[in-house]
Amino acid sequence: MRIALAQLMSGTEPAANLRLVEDYTRKAADQGAALVVFPEATMCRFGTSLAPIAEPLDGPWADGVRAAAARAGVTVVAGMFCPAGDGRVTNTLIAAGPDTDASYDKIHLYDAFGFTESRTVAPGHNPVVITVEGVGVGLTTCYDVRFPELYVELARLGATLITVSASWGSGPGKLEQWTLLTRARAIDTAGFVAAVGQAYPGDEVAALGPTGVGGSVVASPFGDVVASAGADPQLLLCDIDVDSVEKARETLGVLRNRSELAQADRAESRE
Repeated sequence: MRIALAQLMSGTEPAANLRLVEDYTRKAADQGAALVVFPEATMCRFGTSLAPIAEPLDGPWADGVRAAAARAGVTVVAGMFCPAGDGRVTNTLIAAGPDTDASYDKIHLYDAFGFTESRTVAPGHNPVVITVEGVGVGLTTCYDVRFPELYVELARLGATLITVSASWGSGPGKLEQWTLLTRARAIDTAGFVAAVGQAYPGDEVAALGPTGVGGSVVASPFGDVVASAGADPQLLLCDIDVDSVEKARETLGVLRNRSELAQADRAESRE
């Protein structure tokens, strides 16, 4: 299965960012990708007010993503913002493709490193797995990557590949943490993790918030880096052997060998 990570640099104009989605999607499809994953905040970068630009999932921006996916004949995952109903927004991934029309609201909000995302963003509650060419694909967003239990749950729900759409904050050691965490989540699930971030926008914009560091990466079920990007905008293509996941899960055993304590914690979390 060929996947593409569209490491772009979003601006503050949703219409201009939608044109980037259309352009990257077309290029990825032309190179044989079945899935094109865009970063968190593709609709509008962080560092600006989000409520005025938020749109529902049946609004023009989301419909534009659906149209781009339909024209290219591929599945697209992209970050947007939707009204939450309480004055906040949801940090949402729209997933659109030949057999897919789904969405995921970010569960773990970035109340860390001096930021309080929950002031303006309402959390989601439900893990989401879509299907692309018969392959289960789990959806996660940025700060989610620090919470392995979500990834294990997605694997249990049938995900062979889990995507991470991010706008990672810059700072000492942050890029290294991003790479380490994505590789760790791949090992936790003995599956592929495809993590795409916003490109680095320069020091001036980076000072406004978590606006991206680049470093998009694809990690194998054993945690090996099989593809990676630098800091600048890039379309990163990667072929993954989805059939290798079953063998990796049999070899590593991390899903079937989880302790009774871990199983109890999972059951309690669903009550």
